[in-house]
Amino acid sequence: MLTKEQVRQVAALARVRASDDELTGYVAELGRILDHVARLQEVDTEGMPPTSRALEQRGILREDMPQVPLLRETVLANAPDERHGMFLVPRVVEE
Repeated sequence: MLTKEQVRQVAALARVRASDDELTGYVAELGRILDHVARLQEVDTEGMPPTSRALEQRGILREDMPQVPLLRETVLANAPDERHGMFLVPRVVEE
């Protein structure tokens, strides 16, 4: 069972600010996730070969064929905002 202090430490490591009420909710939510992982660890996988990648079969993906690139004006036509021919997005990193 997770404690509120453990969740607070994880939040601090992830640089996530959370109120006490949010931490209480996270304790329950993370607890359910960890319970589910524990149940998955109980599955008998004896005799199952390890999988190195999900798509083992060949030919599922299309061949990589060179094509004419899109024009910059076409690509940026529906952009909410652009500057100097590039997408302009809101800043998401704190200083």
